[in-house]
Amino acid sequence: MTVDMWFDPLCPWAWLTSRWLLEVEKVRAVDVRFHVMSLSVLNEGRDLPESYRALMDDGWGPVRLAIAAEQKYGNGVLRDLYTALGTRRHPGKQEFNRDLYVAVLTELGLDPALADAAESTEYDAALRESHDAGMKPVGLDVGTPVIHAPGPTEGSQIAFFGPVVTPAPKGEAAGKLWDGVLLVAGTEGFYEIKRTRDQGPVFD
Repeated sequence: MTVDMWFDPLCPWAWLTSRWLLEVEKVRAVDVRFHVMSLSVLNEGRDLPESYRALMDDGWGPVRLAIAAEQKYGNGVLRDLYTALGTRRHPGKQEFNRDLYVAVLTELGLDPALADAAESTEYDAALRESHDAGMKPVGLDVGTPVIHAPGPTEGSQIAFFGPVVTPAPKGEAAGKLWDGVLLVAGTEGFYEIKRTRDQGPVFD
């Protein structure tokens, strides 16, 4: 089955979910496609703490870069681009900036001039279109990760926020979590299961 995930490169929890989905591909008949959403777009006009507002102001760069690359090279470029950006940002603890963008683009054989998109509004309409495509089925009370997958009946689709998990399960454990997530998300009328997080993201 084809599974679509919407990510913002800023989010460590989305990063862990994406690494889990790549493990799921190894043990289940799943093909993951990646798409861009934006926490900066999601939080426009909201009353936010000053520190989080600053993060959202800085969050435009990486999503604009990702959309610009997708526009130039097609959706398939996002898998490797997200991996390169996320590896530096999350396990690598690097800040997003122009030097990082140029390094990532060069490493992947992409046009380094795309780094200019991080400071441009040129691709914002396409960014918002991608964001809305991911968020509309789940609503605006959630962030990222968002996943769309085939539903339990022919032609149906399910969309949900999460799962939020750390560290990312590997091997058959990843597959079992996928089976359970599909079962829960595919249950008509099911909306939420949650508990308080007692640890931060674990990148291994």
